[in-house]
Formats: sequence, C-alpha cells, structure tokens
Amino acid sequence: QVQVVESGGGLVQAGGSLRLSCAASGTTFGISTMGWYRQAPGQQRELVATIGRGGTTNYADSVKGRFTVSRDNAKNTVYLQMSSLKPEDTAVYFCYADLWIVSTMSRYWGQGTQVTVSS
Repeated sequence: QVQVVESGGGLVQAGGSLRLSCAASGTTFGISTMGWYRQAPGQQRELVATIGRGGTTNYADSVKGRFTVSRDNAKNTVYLQMSSLKPEDTAVYFCYADLWIVSTMSRYWGQGTQVTVSS
C-alpha cells in the first residue's frame, strides 16, 4: 500500500508561480513513475506531467515550457513547478505513484490540491 499526499496549491494571479509537492509513503521500494493530472470543473482528468524513476519526463503540450516536474527518490517525493500560470490552469491537481510488485502495477492517487489562477 502507498499513501500519496499533495501540498502547495492555492490562489495565484495570472503570470505567477506555484510549486506543488507530492510525498509517497508506505510500500515505496517498488515505485516507478510518478506524476500529475488535473481536473477542471466539468472536464475530464487530464495528464499534466510524468517523471520516471530515472528522471525521464513527459509533459502535456499545454504546459510545456511553463511547468517543470522533478523528483527526489530518496524522499519519494515529486514536485511540479508551475510558472507563467494562466486562468485555464485552474483545476484540482492530483498526484499519483505507480507501484510495481513483481509483474503487477497498482496506481495510487492523492486526494488532490486546488490551484486557482485569477485573471
């Protein structure tokens, strides 16, 4: 079992920055990919960024050049540095961690953290 807890959301003006953190605890030795999704009101959850254990990253086109995902494997923590924020970035941001045990992968989600960007 893995517990995932996000922090760092809040209210920011357009053009501003925020840094989200996500800490995984519990059975963490098998964690591979971690990442972030977001969900705006009335919309489906969408991928924001992912990062593999070795540091390989992937970003949604809408955030490339503005968001940076990083991780600290020793702390089982992933970060999302968000810059040049836009009102359309307003959403609940969810962190996840993929845990592999032998050949079975389970995805664990955090409870989400609200990011609101005012115009």
